[in-house]
Amino acid sequence: MQKTNKNWILLVFGIIMNNSFETNAQQILPINEKSYTDSLQSILQSKQSDSIKARTSYLLSDYWRSKDTVKSKEYLIKGKAMGSKYPLVKALYPFYEGQYYFTRNTSKAAEAFMNAEKELAAFKDKEVYKFRSAAWYNYAIMKKTEKGDAFVIDIAINKAIPLSEKAGDAEKTAHYYSQLGTLLMYNGQFEKAEIYNNKAISLLESKYPNSSILLHAYLAATSNYCYQEKKTEAKKVLDKAGEMLKGYPKSINYPNYYYNEAIYLTLTNQFDKALMSLDKGIPLAKEYNQTMLWQMLVFRKYEVFVRLKEFKKAKEVLLGLLREGPLAADVNSRKAIYDQLAKTNASMGLMEEAYKWSTAYSKTSDSLNDSKLKENINALEAKFRNAENQKMITQLEAENQKAALSAKNTRLANWLLGGAVIFLIAIAIFILYYYRNKAKLISTNAMLEGEERERTRVARDLHDGLGGMLAGVKINLSGWAENQGANINNVELDRIIGQLDNSVKELRHIARNMMPETLLKFGLETALKDLCESVMTNDIKISFQALSVKEKISTKTQLTIYRIVQELLSNAIRHAKAKNIIVQCSQNENSFYITIEDDGTGFDPTIAGRTKSMGLLNIRNRIALLKGKMNIESIIDEGTVVNVELNSSSIK
Repeated sequence: MQKTNKNWILLVFGIIMNNSFETNAQQILPINEKSYTDSLQSILQSKQSDSIKARTSYLLSDYWRSKDTVKSKEYLIKGKAMGSKYPLVKALYPFYEGQYYFTRNTSKAAEAFMNAEKELAAFKDKEVYKFRSAAWYNYAIMKKTEKGDAFVIDIAINKAIPLSEKAGDAEKTAHYYSQLGTLLMYNGQFEKAEIYNNKAISLLESKYPNSSILLHAYLAATSNYCYQEKKTEAKKVLDKAGEMLKGYPKSINYPNYYYNEAIYLTLTNQFDKALMSLDKGIPLAKEYNQTMLWQMLVFRKYEVFVRLKEFKKAKEVLLGLLREGPLAADVNSRKAIYDQLAKTNASMGLMEEAYKWSTAYSKTSDSLNDSKLKENINALEAKFRNAENQKMITQLEAENQKAALSAKNTRLANWLLGGAVIFLIAIAIFILYYYRNKAKLISTNAMLEGEERERTRVARDLHDGLGGMLAGVKINLSGWAENQGANINNVELDRIIGQLDNSVKELRHIARNMMPETLLKFGLETALKDLCESVMTNDIKISFQALSVKEKISTKTQLTIYRIVQELLSNAIRHAKAKNIIVQCSQNENSFYITIEDDGTGFDPTIAGRTKSMGLLNIRNRIALLKGKMNIESIIDEGTVVNVELNSSSIK
C-alpha cells in the first residue's frame, strides 16, 4: 500500500514506535489493579497450600516487574522456594523468571522462556498449553531485534496460536490476533492489520468484555485506523478504551491510552489537546518505568511541533531520542530518526547538517531487505489464512458426516441396550469386589488391633510381672551374698548376677519391641530414633533422619508407622545381612513418607510381589490400613531401597 499523504513518514515512524511498545514493553494487567493485588495478598496471608501461595507469589512478581524490580525479585524468589516440592509449580519458575527479565535483559529472558518450554512440555493439560503458548511468543519477542518481525509472526502463527487454541483459551488467542495486527500495521499492511484487530475485538467483546486484552486491542485498532485516516472508526474504539479505564486513575494502561489519544488528536489537527495528552502520559510512563513508551510519547511531541512548524523544538526532541538509547537501539527506529533529522534541518535551512543526517539514513537503509521482509510476512500471513480456511472446510465435512452418522444411530440403539445390560452387570461385580475388599480391610484392621492389644498385655506382664520378679531375685541374691561374707565364691556369684542382669535386659528388650514405651511417652520421632539405636551393633550402622514429623498424629497411626519401620529394619538386618542402613521419615500435611535404604544382599523385587512371608504380609496389611503404597527397588549384591507413602489421617 502506498500513501500519498504528506505526513506518511511521520506515520510510518509512529508505527515503528508503536510496534516497539506492543512487542517489547507492554504489560497486560487487570484494569482494576488494586483489587487484583489485594486479592493476591489475601491468598498469601491465608492458610492455602504452598503450591497455591507459590503461584500467587509468581503473579505478584509479574505485576511488580515494571513498577518495582526489588519487590518483583523478592516475590520471584519466594515463589521458587515455596514451589520447590511441586513439579508443575517448579516448572513454571523459568517462565516467570523470563517475565522478570523481559524489559531488562533480553538474552536472559529468552533463555528462561525456552527453559520454561522444555520443563512444561512434560505436562499435558490445558493450563500448561497456555503457559507454553506465552513462553513461545515471549521468546520470539526477545529475539525480534536479532531475527526480525517475520520470525515473530512465524512463532505466533505456528506455535503461540495453536497452543492457545489447544488450551481452549479464547482470550489469549485474541491477544495473539491483536499482536499479529500490530506487527502487520508496523509493516504497512493496514488492511490486513484491521482484519486481525477486528477478529480480536469481536472475540473479546462477546466473551471477555472486561478483559484488559480488549483494552489493548481497542488501542491497537485506534493506531491502525489513524494511519488509514479513518477518523470516525478511530474515535469509536478510542472512546471504548477510555470508558473501560474510567474509575481507575492509577492504571498502568493510561500512558498507552494518552499515546493513542495524541495520535488521534494530531490527525484531527487538535494540536494543543494533543500536547496536553502527551504531557499527561509522559510523567506516568516515567513513574511506571515504561521507558520505551515514555520515548514514544516524547516523539509524538516532535510530530506536533513539526505540524506547528516549530522546527527547533522538533529537532531537540529527535536529538534527545538519539541520546536516550532504547528507541535508537532499534535499527528501523534509528533509520527513521535520521530521516526526520535530515528533513527538519532542511526545513530550518541548515542544509549541511541535513546532508549529514541524510547520509546516515542512506547507510542504515536497506530497501532490498525491507521488500524481502514484507514478502516473508505476506507469505506467513497467507499460510495462516489458508490454515484457517482449511479449518472451515474440515468443519463442513464434519457436518456432512453427522448426517451420515444419524442413520447409524438407529442400529446403535440396539447395541446400546445390550451394552447397558453388560454395564449393569459390571457395576454389580464392582460393588461385590468393593465390599469384599472393604470387609477384608475391616478384618485386617480388627486383626491388627487385636494383635496390638495382645502385644500390650504380654509386654506389660513381662515388664511388670516377670521383670519385677527377676529384679527381686537379683536383689535378694546380692543381699544374701553380703551376709555370707568371705565364705562365698565371689567369681561364681558375679557370673550368676550378671546372667540375671542380662536376662532382665533381654526381657525389657522383648517388652519394648512388643509395645514401645518411648512411643507412648515421647512420640513417634523419639521412638523411631530409639528403635534404630537399639538394633545397632559394632557391625551394623543405622542413620536415622527425620524431617517435619508432627506430634499430632493419632497414637494408633503412630504405632502402625512404628511397626512398619520395625519390620523393614528387621528384614534388612536378618534377611539382607545389611551393614549400613539409612532410615528417613518425613511428613507433608497428611502424607507420611518412609525410605529405608540398605547395602545388603538385595533380591529380585518381582519375587517380593509374590511372596507369602509373614513379614511382608504384615507390612502390606499395615500400609493398606493407612491407604498407602509401597515401592521396592533392589539389585542383587548391591542393596535395597524401600519407599512407603502413607495417609496419616486414615486411622482416627
